[in-house]
Amino acid sequence: MLSGKPPLEGHVPTWGFNSVRLPTKNFEVDLLEIGGSQNLRFYWKEFVNEVDVLVFMLDSSDRPRLPRARQELQKLLDRDPDLPVVIVANKQDLSGAMSMVELQRELGLLASYNQREIFLLAASIAPAGSTFEEPGTVHIWKLLLELLS
Repeated sequence: MLSGKPPLEGHVPTWGFNSVRLPTKNFEVDLLEIGGSQNLRFYWKEFVNEVDVLVFMLDSSDRPRLPRARQELQKLLDRDPDLPVVIVANKQDLSGAMSMVELQRELGLLASYNQREIFLLAASIAPAGSTFEEPGTVHIWKLLLELLS
């Protein structure tokens, strides 16, 4: 709702903090999700130095907010130049969503971070045929856990 638009039916944006410990084949992964509202962004810098991987999710269909996303991402990346980053471009299934190439350019990923490990993943709010029982973001988390294990 940050852009003034209501959430899509069945989709609930993160409003606060969510934390979960998930077992993988070889170890446990602690996930901390922090919402992107103005009052929560203050806390991002408190946690970024404590993580092994930063997963930055953005709405790829919300063009007006992309400059703010770029600015906030830059602040986080400046805090730890060696931190690997996964950027999840959510809502790729919506019309007007930016392509991966466009997002790379608009987020400044091609020029600014050529020494950093950055992965850009496309996600949809709901996979084809889904009834929101398992949103696209759940698929992304499962993929990331599979890659880690």
